[in-house]
Amino acid sequence: MLWTTPNGKHIWTAALEKRRQAAANQTRANFGLIYLCLVALLTAGSVHAADTPARRQWTVDDVVREALVYAPTSARTNAAPVVFAFHGHGGSMQNAARMFSFHTRWPEAIVVYMQGLNTPGSLTDPEGQKPGWQSGVGNQGDRDLKFFDAVLASLKNDYQVDAKRIYASGHSNGGGFTYLLWAERGDLFAAFAPSAAAAARTLPQLKPKPVLHVAGTNDTLVKFEWQQRTMAALRKLNQCGEGQPWEGEKNCTLYPSKLDAPVVTLIHPGPHMFPAGAAASIVKFFKEHSLP
Repeated sequence: MLWTTPNGKHIWTAALEKRRQAAANQTRANFGLIYLCLVALLTAGSVHAADTPARRQWTVDDVVREALVYAPTSARTNAAPVVFAFHGHGGSMQNAARMFSFHTRWPEAIVVYMQGLNTPGSLTDPEGQKPGWQSGVGNQGDRDLKFFDAVLASLKNDYQVDAKRIYASGHSNGGGFTYLLWAERGDLFAAFAPSAAAAARTLPQLKPKPVLHVAGTNDTLVKFEWQQRTMAALRKLNQCGEGQPWEGEKNCTLYPSKLDAPVVTLIHPGPHMFPAGAAASIVKFFKEHSLP
């Protein structure tokens, strides 16, 4: 005698079909899970790629120059600010990207970490065996000023650059070059943020601009006294009043300006270094200033 189910199927046949259906459902579920995992991996990969500065090259006076460039997707269609960042003598664009990391703190901005060329240093490396930046007008054929010009021109060609929000920051020799840019290309910039640098050579050419200067009281390379003189000259240039704490910012003093060109000093107790937290303060400062 064969037992049957209410629909007339043999019990063993019904059980077999049930097992087959369960297996098919499990297979579909597995494929669905695999698909979702692949989508997640591809999405994560695309986000990572977008968040990582990419190496780009330019040929300037027959010399190949490089920079790491971060550009948000939105910069193709919407006006985006631009931040130029310059490593110190002996540094690299990779080091600058790690040290400043402006692109992670201001992902809506285009950020360019420039790579210097071997340059004789005024305080170290007189033979010029390490990369750095020209320290004055006419040095090395103005190769670095020309490099900046080429990069900015290409950014304007490739993206929607907000011409009212272009900024520069650099550490040590890169900070010195930031001051040189202020002197020679100052009208293009909304604000500057040099670190561990002095502007003795370029001060006579500077026009009032918002500036945040980072200095360490124990800096024995670019001596703190030199930087103090630079900061005092900047306050005079920008017609600043008495200093006051900059709200929410540690070690920062804000000097309001009659010319709408405030000076902020970020004084830390360290040596010749770019301190943790300075990059966030610089981004905050940049966001507060644009060309009229």
